[in-house]
Formats: sequence, C-alpha cells, structure tokens
Amino acid sequence: MAAALVALAGSTALGQDYSGFTGAQLFAQFCASCHGTQGRGDGPVAPTLKIEVPDLTRLVKREGDSFPVEQVRRIVDGREVFAAHGARRMPVWGYEFATATASEPASGAENAAQTIGRLVDHLKTLQRVDAPARPAVPIAPAAPAGRTTTR
Repeated sequence: MAAALVALAGSTALGQDYSGFTGAQLFAQFCASCHGTQGRGDGPVAPTLKIEVPDLTRLVKREGDSFPVEQVRRIVDGREVFAAHGARRMPVWGYEFATATASEPASGAENAAQTIGRLVDHLKTLQRVDAPARPAVPIAPAAPAGRTTTR
C-alpha cells in the first residue's frame, strides 16, 4: 500500500503546473503523506514503510545551527545519488517536476529548480532547534521469508 501511495504522489506531478504553488502547498501535496503535516516524519504512510521517515524539523540542530540548503536541495531533487546513504527511498522530485510542464529540457530543469527551491524554503520554516525529538514511528515489519515487496 505504501509503495502505491508513494507512486501515486509521484505521478500527480506529471502534467500539472506547480509554478503558482507555495512551498507549504507543495509540501502538503508531495511530502506530508510520509513526513507529516509538520515535517516530523509522522505522516499517515510512515508506519507502513520499512525505514524510519526523517524528522525534517531537526535539520538545523543536526547541522550545527546552519540549515544545509544545498544538501537538502540535492536530496529533494533526487537525481544525484549519495552512495553512502544507500538506496533512494523517496520519489525523484527533480525528474517529476522537470517533466511536469516542460516541453523542453532546459525549461523543465529551471521549473524543477524553482519548485524545489520553494520546498527547501518551506523546510527552513519548519526547523525546531530546541524541540525534543519526536517519538519513533513504528516501522512496518519485513515481508515473511519467501515473499517479496514492490519496493
């Protein structure tokens, strides 16, 4: 079910113009199902995933009071793979946003950069430097031996 919801979220970017959406609207549309409405990693899909969804409100605390703009931008974009982080677990939004409305690759890349920029700006507003860590969200159990999942 989680894979289907993530796939559905990714497919909704195709063919739509998100240039008028604020960062908060983009977050609600594409991120909140996993990360929660406040970015704490407690969205309705989070318990069905096999990995813990990151708490996006504590990025500043983890980075020593400096919001990691470029790192967050690259992670959201997703077209750059970080080998040390392992397999990618969320949609490749850079590709999704680039192909959503653009008929030419150059304009698609610019659209994606602007859309991701608004998302990153919104993530900055969610930071809670002095907030306690959120309680762990239960993670879905692994598939029984002999069964595979579609992730």
